Amino acid sequence: MRRIAKFHRVSSEQFVNAVVKDFSGITREEAQRIYDSVRLPLRATRGSAGYDFFAPFGFSLAPGETIRIPTGIRAEMEEGWVLKLYPRSGLGFKYRLQMDNTVGIIDSDYFHSDNEGHIFIKMTNDSKEGKRVEVAENVAFAQGIFLEYGITVDDEAKGVRNGGFGSTTK
Repeated sequence: MRRIAKFHRVSSEQFVNAVVKDFSGITREEAQRIYDSVRLPLRATRGSAGYDFFAPFGFSLAPGETIRIPTGIRAEMEEGWVLKLYPRSGLGFKYRLQMDNTVGIIDSDYFHSDNEGHIFIKMTNDSKEGKRVEVAENVAFAQGIFLEYGITVDDEAKGVRNGGFGSTTK
């Protein structure tokens, strides 16, 4: 098995600013406490392909509700690799918890963006049975899988990334 990546936490300032911006009920002090307990993604077993991402704080979603979660995590990886993000299988199966962009794509050059490559995960409870999703703090809610990819023989991309969510087309 090749070792091609390493997870890091973003800076405290990056995380606290993101949390305070998106969650008006959370103070800077509370956001700092949350940051201090952010866990790096881990595989649960030797055979696991996915690295579990843990909720930095608890959240609850009624059917149709959406949340954008600042994970406090960034991924440093070799060029030629991508980190793909998915909901945890059990949450998707039981509640139809879905990522808003279907699959999150974290490119290797995102690590060097102005936002420190901070990974955000936006999810919606798409339950058709009226089920509320409850995720406690520090519980795995998403998973990431590193995959190698290829490029075309005539590829001459020279663009430089600075940001996420469509930043290369701005």
